[in-house]
Amino acid sequence: MAHQILQGKKGIIFGALDERSIAWKTAIAAVEAGAQIVLTNAPIALRMGKINELSKLCNDAPVIPADATSMEDLEKLFTQSMEALGGKVDFVLHSIGMSPNVRKNIDYTNTNYDNFHKTLDISAMSLHRVLQTAMKLDALNEWASVIALSYIAAQRAFPGYNDMADAKALLESITRSFGYQYGFAKKVRVNTVSQSPTITTAGSGVSGFDSFFHYADKMSPLGNATSEDCASYCISLFSDYTRMVTMQNLFHDGGFSFTGVSHLVIEEINKLAAESANS
Repeated sequence: MAHQILQGKKGIIFGALDERSIAWKTAIAAVEAGAQIVLTNAPIALRMGKINELSKLCNDAPVIPADATSMEDLEKLFTQSMEALGGKVDFVLHSIGMSPNVRKNIDYTNTNYDNFHKTLDISAMSLHRVLQTAMKLDALNEWASVIALSYIAAQRAFPGYNDMADAKALLESITRSFGYQYGFAKKVRVNTVSQSPTITTAGSGVSGFDSFFHYADKMSPLGNATSEDCASYCISLFSDYTRMVTMQNLFHDGGFSFTGVSHLVIEEINKLAAESANS
């Protein structure tokens, strides 16, 4: 049985599509930890995904559609969430990301700029919209926690991650800038979690994902963090135990981000070199 570290807290979970998504795992973990939640996603994602199944697993959590690039939708979401939850919100998970250029296999050096703008708006500026709407409506309690999911491609070059790397860099910058403002205004915490490559519907759409997933697993002293691991970490960040953590990009990747090279990767390189020499 989960520790009830979110007992009495109320939250909004953005982006749960199916049982493979980190948002799905986080929603279930939050309820197990004692929280009440509202589930939300874009209308088209609600039609494509299994969010109604998730709702049943989360004590029949309300499902409120919202396009995170629409200020009108976000105002309705927060207003209706406060009504459904019976008060202001204590935590928010922003698990939103989509690149038309990635979906259409358009190379980064030959980008379509209309698509690029959509990538930034959906995957990064949506966080600013969420925070601005919450602040305008005074929808978050003091010491509330907002988490957005990021990736190390915000700091390093990863072939195939395309314009999503730029989106994650912007996402992390918004976290710092808005986190500063919201901290002074309301003691609200805003952080990003930079997660290991994770087998999700969104992640699997990145070119070369399978190869990189296995490479990262061999590079990381603890191996890749799973979606369940990430959900547990998010719960800790929603809780009062981390109330003085804000404006941070928090690596949750088994040590990948600070490992130069691992002995497992060296062994693999030596093995390939030997096979090449003998062929």
